[in-house]
Amino acid sequence: MDERRMIDIEEKVAHHEQALAEMNQVLTDQQAQLTRLEHRCEALADRFEALSRVASTPSDGDERPPHY
Repeated sequence: MDERRMIDIEEKVAHHEQALAEMNQVLTDQQAQLTRLEHRCEALADRFEALSRVASTPSDGDERPPHY
């Protein structure tokens, strides 16, 4: 194999390795962000459910007066 051709192949491999490393970092960052967002959504859903339970429970002040 021609030495120049071998150098070209090695350069391409080096560029591909660099691109792969960069894409891996982006993917890792996105997964971490997705995990954080999932936790926030779960927390918001739990909070919404708790507020819904409180809102659906009649309090003493919400009862109709006897004359209705």
